[in-house]
Amino acid sequence: MLKFLSIGSGSSGNCYFLQTANDAILIDAGVGIRNIKKHLYNYGLSLDSVHHILITHDHADHIKSVGVISTEYNIPVYTSKEVHEGIMRNFCVPRKIPADNCKIIEVGQHYTIGDFSVTTFPVPHDSCGNIGYRIDIDGVTFCLMTDVGHVTEEMQHHIGEANYLVLEANYDEEMLRTGPYPQHLKERISSGNGHLSNKVCAETIANYATPALRHVWLCHLSEENNHPILAQKTVEQILASYGILPGKDFLVDVLKRKTPSQLFELT
Repeated sequence: MLKFLSIGSGSSGNCYFLQTANDAILIDAGVGIRNIKKHLYNYGLSLDSVHHILITHDHADHIKSVGVISTEYNIPVYTSKEVHEGIMRNFCVPRKIPADNCKIIEVGQHYTIGDFSVTTFPVPHDSCGNIGYRIDIDGVTFCLMTDVGHVTEEMQHHIGEANYLVLEANYDEEMLRTGPYPQHLKERISSGNGHLSNKVCAETIANYATPALRHVWLCHLSEENNHPILAQKTVEQILASYGILPGKDFLVDVLKRKTPSQLFELT
């Protein structure tokens, strides 16, 4: 059985935990190590069980704790050469990843990492490369796509094969338009290399998900330009307009920015 826990999801810090009976992996490490340890402990889990870290991209809210975790627990960190170089340059990562733990992977390739069958694919974003992860294990397909500027054909393909999907719903279009951000930042967020709106997230799911999909988690919600209730309501209403009934066809949940989710069992 595969278990999934979101430890944090948003610009304050992103970190996701996946566990099998014998192995565990973190995707991103943008939450402080003490909070990660505390939240895992509250579920009877431990960083001692984590043997691998995958990084999506080099923005601080995804990497700020990766060096200290890799150092203290001797955990290898898998990401592209470009992202590793971005991590080394980022002043928000005070302790860098030890050289022996820097594992370079190619985007668009397939890897066996411990118990996990991992397929990498590019996700457009204004970073030093952004990676989406598809993880297959025991007939279950889990996909994570965050910080999404726009949805590519390759992403559509993986959504169509997912049983479990973590997909960004960063902003409400009207809240962003009328909100306090300066115009250049609004344009950056809504650009093809920025973030995904609630509306586009919902339309993407409606257009490319299949009956194989069992659960969707909306991730990386903006604190200033979104709200969990609004994101869930918008996505569910748009899905319903396509004849898809959340709660019946598949579940839809919103991942919290600063607090962990429940521990989900993916079967």
